[in-house]
Amino acid sequence: MRNAFEKQLSELHTKLIEMGSFCEEAIKLSSQALAIDTITLGNVSLLKAKIEQMEREIESLCLKLLLLQQPVAGDLRQISAALKMITDMERIGDQADDIAEIIGYLIHRNERDCSLIVEMAGFTITMVSESIDAFIKQDTILAQKVIDDDDKVDEAFLKVKQALIAMIAKNPDNGGYALDLLMIAKHYERIGDNAVNIASWVVFSVTGVHKGETEL
Repeated sequence: MRNAFEKQLSELHTKLIEMGSFCEEAIKLSSQALAIDTITLGNVSLLKAKIEQMEREIESLCLKLLLLQQPVAGDLRQISAALKMITDMERIGDQADDIAEIIGYLIHRNERDCSLIVEMAGFTITMVSESIDAFIKQDTILAQKVIDDDDKVDEAFLKVKQALIAMIAKNPDNGGYALDLLMIAKHYERIGDNAVNIASWVVFSVTGVHKGETEL
């Protein structure tokens, strides 16, 4: 009985890694399109579809583990955390797709200085990757690092806002373009928030404590 459970739990970890890799790739493609070209935009939508499929598969597997295997407390926390995490990962896929859609409106913009936003994207890619890694390793120290690294994303977002305000002050005709870039930056900030949520559920899966609650 336990061997069957361990096998399914290993499968859960494998699927979470795969779903997380799709999220990372979606963010990477969106940032590449922002910095270079829009050739990869269609691939972001394909990845979003894969992420949604993975969410359904992982949810189904978690329900099987809960209903058929009668997990003990520590295992139950892992499964419950996984169910929460896939919701955040699905949102990351949505946000990457939203970014790609906005970038599509910038196709004809000959000059694009998006270095600050690309830097934000890099931070969020690392946060997503490390949050999934923390879950697989049950590493609360790495999870806390992800939570702390959200400050980098917030600081980068403030820099983007300041740069865009200066852009509009210099040339008010850039107002619409600046608004598009601000929306993109906001989506990356939300991706960072989702990574923090994932990391917080990692802490819960190990300790039984989530956001100030008492231990289970």
